[in-house]
Amino acid sequence: MVKLVMLGLMAASIWVWAIIIDKWMLFSRNKREMDRFEQVFWSGQSLEDLYRTLAGRSNHGMAGIFVAAMREWKRTYEGGARSLAGLNQRLDKVMNVTIAREVERLESRLLVLATVGSAGPFIGLFGTVWGIMTSFQSIAASKNTSLAVVAPGIAEALLATAMGLIAAIPATIFYNKFISQAGRQAQRLEGFADEFSAILSRQIDEQKG
Repeated sequence: MVKLVMLGLMAASIWVWAIIIDKWMLFSRNKREMDRFEQVFWSGQSLEDLYRTLAGRSNHGMAGIFVAAMREWKRTYEGGARSLAGLNQRLDKVMNVTIAREVERLESRLLVLATVGSAGPFIGLFGTVWGIMTSFQSIAASKNTSLAVVAPGIAEALLATAMGLIAAIPATIFYNKFISQAGRQAQRLEGFADEFSAILSRQIDEQKG
């Protein structure tokens, strides 16, 4: 049983580090892409040109919000809509849905880190308790209390707790770090969506006038 617990904790630890590396790369890539997009967006390039450049790509982050809103904008005008009533609401809805998808993508699998972080030490402790119980049963069966007989079983049992902590500590640290980063990036996306919504709203007012 102790070996089974340790194997499970080892697998959890490998899974945790795979998620940590993947998320580290994702958040770093997202930040670079948002910085690059903001630089291009505020450079004075026309929205139409920027949309044509991005429309054929798979976009995430701010670029994804921009393309989704521009697609809705163009659909309204190219569809020959006679009234612009409701366009603002549709644009806000499209951008909110895109932000929600982005946040879901950023936070995906973070629950695994939270679960390993909270349950790992208890699973390790369970392995330790089970191992010590088995050691005492062996002592009772052999009727030999020498350290050479007791020590290996207890050492193996304590190793289960250590492995639980090895899996849980990085999982907890990086869960807190990534959830904080996801919050900051979500705030940047919402800020951009508000600014872009204001730009489009002004253009709608000009069209009405």
